[in-house]
Amino acid sequence: MSPRRNRPRGGESPTGSASEAGERYGGGGRAEEWQGEQWSVRPVSGASAAGKRYRCPGCDQEIPSGVPHLVAWSEYGGIDDRRHWHKACWNAKDRRTTRVQRSRNAPRY
Repeated sequence: MSPRRNRPRGGESPTGSASEAGERYGGGGRAEEWQGEQWSVRPVSGASAAGKRYRCPGCDQEIPSGVPHLVAWSEYGGIDDRRHWHKACWNAKDRRTTRVQRSRNAPRY
């Protein structure tokens, strides 16, 4: 019996393309235009977010530790202007109203 091969043959990527792997695990980033400004958007893997909690500005809910999400900041903003968003909230940012309604049992920080 021969030993098991853990690596794919022929240089294939185990997750598909290399760009998909970079986006999935928090590498890379992209620039988007929103509200007339350029925004840098970078995915954050769950492992990178371990031990930290953030509040999503899209839904005003907490992003628990270890959950993959996005970090977005204005091109002209500083390091303090970075905001952590749920991926779905960032994708739906244009469809949301200007006033976010909290549920009755949501904590007020």
